[in-house]
Amino acid sequence: MTVSLSRQALTPLARAFYLQPTADVARQLLGRYLCRDLPDGSHLIARLVETEAYVGPEDLASHSSHGRTPRTAPMFEEAGHAYVYLVYGMHWCLNIVTEEFGHGSAVLLRGAEPLVGLAGRLDGPGRLCRALGLDRTWNRADLTSGPLLVTQGEPVPEAAIATSPRVGVGYAGPWANAPLRFYDPTSKHVSRLPRPAARLGPEESM
Repeated sequence: MTVSLSRQALTPLARAFYLQPTADVARQLLGRYLCRDLPDGSHLIARLVETEAYVGPEDLASHSSHGRTPRTAPMFEEAGHAYVYLVYGMHWCLNIVTEEFGHGSAVLLRGAEPLVGLAGRLDGPGRLCRALGLDRTWNRADLTSGPLLVTQGEPVPEAAIATSPRVGVGYAGPWANAPLRFYDPTSKHVSRLPRPAARLGPEESM
């Protein structure tokens, strides 16, 4: 799929964007473009439609809740860099580090729409990374400059953003139900949408 994109939409987000509170970054990433420049001069571009915020060591769903380790060290480093890890031994997940150095927070990119050089499903962090060819070699990549960027895109208006608890964090005690997943409810590329309410019969609808 190929579309015409404006120069403004392809302008990288500045590092200051990622220094905001993590939940704000997660909301404001919706509608931005994730862009990868390929060695042959072509490009892969996707529009972000689903994110999750992991707000710091106090967040029991966050990897940083176990402290700084060789795996989690990027979360405690400079905002605007990638934190990439493997789940289930097979799926790479791309996160963007947020807030001040040492804070231990990041936003997981959960889903996107294909715009340029991409086709098929990008719903779910594993599919997104696979489509863009991202693996551990991108860990600590600077997403404000270089071949992998997040750009201005077309932000989703605040009033149009939906929220829910994060996916797969039932182990996180009181944090399991924190409304820290953000998504564009109009997109077909969100990994999980709320189930429609069951229709009640006449005797149940009181």
